[in-house]
Amino acid sequence: MVSTLKTALVPGGSRGLGLLVSRELLDRGFAVAIAARDDAELARARDQLSEHGTVKDYVCDVRDTEAVQGLVHDVERDLGPIDVLITVAGIIQTGPLEAVTLEHFRDAIDTMTYGPIHCALAVLPSMRGRRSGRIGTVASVGGLVSPPHLLPYATAKFGAVGFSEGLAVALAGSGVSATTIAPGLMRTGSHERAFFTGQSEKEYAWFGPAASLPVLSMNAERAARIVVDGVLAGKPTVLVGWLPKVAHRVHGLAPGLTTRAMGIANRLLPGARPEQSDLREGREAASGLNSKVVKVLTTLGSKAAPKNNERG
Repeated sequence: MVSTLKTALVPGGSRGLGLLVSRELLDRGFAVAIAARDDAELARARDQLSEHGTVKDYVCDVRDTEAVQGLVHDVERDLGPIDVLITVAGIIQTGPLEAVTLEHFRDAIDTMTYGPIHCALAVLPSMRGRRSGRIGTVASVGGLVSPPHLLPYATAKFGAVGFSEGLAVALAGSGVSATTIAPGLMRTGSHERAFFTGQSEKEYAWFGPAASLPVLSMNAERAARIVVDGVLAGKPTVLVGWLPKVAHRVHGLAPGLTTRAMGIANRLLPGARPEQSDLREGREAASGLNSKVVKVLTTLGSKAAPKNNERG
């Protein structure tokens, strides 16, 4: 049965920022379709979100263009035309260049560059035909300035930024808007689901606190509100938090200086032996580290993890 509500599709809506964006859209009266690869994770998300409104979940891998086209078909059949698309699906792989493989790049680019491309191109024909629609692509501060030890992630996010900004240009005057969203670190609990390579415990020891401490990271519910506000308003760019705003300005004024500063930071982070290229999830790295200090520093992020479906 087709819903009479406006419909929003959130690929990556099963946990973290995507879950919070979905909840925000539900609270604003949208029927929301969430999509992710893991059906058990989707079921937990659906149960969390259902008290806020009409939500349906779909298993879909945004790396697969045919699967995404099938997803859009199913959502339109079940809920009606898609009025809003916000693509949040992403992965984080943290580690030094010596421990990064070509496969890490492929997975990041397929998920966070091709994923938004697949999703946007699938919803565009209907939106353009109706001369109405909102498309949001969640990129990152890592798509504005390339941070150390996140090279596959930054490469993919730079691609997402280029696509989303170019899409906004191409859609000018069509009635459809494209919004590029660049958040900084948020306290979603995602450090537990990030992947670490090289000296994974040491990588977790800096990334986990950075994604959990106030000032360095922001409240995720507030971030979700800013994201949805910007997309619904049709803004071309939304910088979420102080870090992307500063990074955007400083890099624009002094790109060489910014790159050198990132290089200095890179030299302060853990190195790696060439054979250390396997990926370990944050929870596993934390267990191997077993540091009371890091546990204290990641308290806020870890408290957010179960609320945001970051734990199985």
